[in-house]
Amino acid sequence: MGRIGSLFLAASLETTIGLGLFLPGSTIILFLGAISARGYIDVGDLIWFSAIGAIMGDNINYYLGKRYGAKWVREGFWFLKAQHIEKARHFMDAHGVKSIFLGRFIPSVKWLITSKGRIFFSVVNSLWKSVKQAVQNNEHVVQWLKKHPVVVSFFQKRLQTSTFSGLPLSMLMLAFIYILALLAGVIEDLITSDPIVAVDIRIANLLAAFRTDDLTDIFSWITLLGKSQVILAFIAISVALLLLWRKNYLILPLFIAVTGSEAFTYFGKLAFHRPRPELAVYVEHSFSFPSGHAAIGFAFYGFVGYLLIRFAKTWKRKVNIFFITITIILAIGLSRIYLGVHYISDIWGGYLVGAMWLVIAGSLCEWIAQKNKEDKSISPVGAARSISVGLLLIAMLFYVGFASKYHYLPASAPSNQNVIVYSATDIFSNGQLKYTETVTGERQEPVNIIFIAKDNPHLINIIQQGGWVITEKASIRSFINALRAVLLKNQYLSAPISPSFWNARVQDMSFIKSTTAISYGNAHHLRIWRTNSRLRNGGYIYVGMVNAINAIKWGVIPKISPYTDVERELLYQDLNLTGNMRSSQKVQLVKPQIGRNFTGDRFFSDGKAYIISMQ
Repeated sequence: MGRIGSLFLAASLETTIGLGLFLPGSTIILFLGAISARGYIDVGDLIWFSAIGAIMGDNINYYLGKRYGAKWVREGFWFLKAQHIEKARHFMDAHGVKSIFLGRFIPSVKWLITSKGRIFFSVVNSLWKSVKQAVQNNEHVVQWLKKHPVVVSFFQKRLQTSTFSGLPLSMLMLAFIYILALLAGVIEDLITSDPIVAVDIRIANLLAAFRTDDLTDIFSWITLLGKSQVILAFIAISVALLLLWRKNYLILPLFIAVTGSEAFTYFGKLAFHRPRPELAVYVEHSFSFPSGHAAIGFAFYGFVGYLLIRFAKTWKRKVNIFFITITIILAIGLSRIYLGVHYISDIWGGYLVGAMWLVIAGSLCEWIAQKNKEDKSISPVGAARSISVGLLLIAMLFYVGFASKYHYLPASAPSNQNVIVYSATDIFSNGQLKYTETVTGERQEPVNIIFIAKDNPHLINIIQQGGWVITEKASIRSFINALRAVLLKNQYLSAPISPSFWNARVQDMSFIKSTTAISYGNAHHLRIWRTNSRLRNGGYIYVGMVNAINAIKWGVIPKISPYTDVERELLYQDLNLTGNMRSSQKVQLVKPQIGRNFTGDRFFSDGKAYIISMQ
């Protein structure tokens, strides 16, 4: 506890005005981070308390500045005089960006910058000039430059800031190559079925469990912002606006951004033939990778945002336009994932395709703008502002009308054909199925309970007779209620428990048994998945994993008890007391092992599981 208090105190005092000059809080936290890596401090506590301390120190600074700032600037305070503050202001004007970067990202440099800043930067500048001069005067460098004048000339032209073909084009080309490399990496991961594919499937199944009618309606409206009919209408309005404001030279780049991303997406879908997710809200008839909505959304809305930023007159307006544009693009991608019509990698691939064509279109815009500088003097059509407002209103009315009348074809639930097996353990066709999984598909606690029951209500009824409470369906609302119960220490016995995965699926049902009046700190958890297998006598096979939480870490995250075998035996005793077990058998499912779950908590397992047949 003393270590936690020290990091909290260091983070808060380090950001408090005056005290931060003497207290090397960043260095202390860096030191505590090294201790955490050795296992002496929980890394979550380190992050949590240092963040709270830093925020508290910043707020103290804000309060002091608001209350006494004007007076201190005039008169000074403590050991800081008015001339010191004025000197600091001139220093920050000259070296502000460099000093902030070095002070924040290089521990212990802050004191050097603030106390010996002028000397520090003089030394750094002198060293840089010395190194630069030494390299330029090196005889081997001089000889190489003389032998390769074409290469030298090429790089000099690439770094010129006065022409578009210089540094601007070089930066755009680097951005294009980087985006292309990212897209190639996604394609490679998709082809080789890297972990990104495992994450895709599990995230799709997880979001399906959180769907509600209200959120589905909201995201259905958002996703229509990337629908072809809406995009075409918006393009027509955009072209009209560009003609109205006499920006004709921007029409071709707009069409290049849109048609390029659409064509690339179309041929990408044909090339990869990736099926859509199984748990989609509605039917899509094209293939999944890359996402056309994400690509066209990034290309079109990104281009519109680029133009608005380019012609905005104030920095504040540019920033607002940037964040609004990013929000629209991200919302379209999120809607596609939430509605289950795309995987995450589809959206990421679509974004990269759209970004690639946006860079091409933006480069063309800058080149044309530099070539035709006289366009800046052309005045817009008369009453352009009023007509523009009318066109934007038409675009909005079209979108609202289209969205209100659009009806999608609901997707049918995936059919799971039952498989007849002779033994309950026959369902484990591979070793991975014997374990629960993290979102990335990595193994965590092994399955330690297997049920055989005639249907879901039958199994639920028997478990409830054992004193277990079925939890509420996982949703955003229920998890907010659970978080509120944790923070306020209120009773919430049917609170949803964190999702876990088996065979890439989220649990079908969950149960909780609290050992205290309040369920958040000490409770037994049971997660159950229904398989598509049944025995010859007609009983369906369910797999489960039972564990417990014995504390709360970081204030809100449950800490999992390592003794999964103890929890398995307690569940068995509860079910045995109901008198509803027809038969039971303990089998060695996996070898004994020690591991960690997705939150990093250790668990111990003897690798055994009960097979319980219900009456």
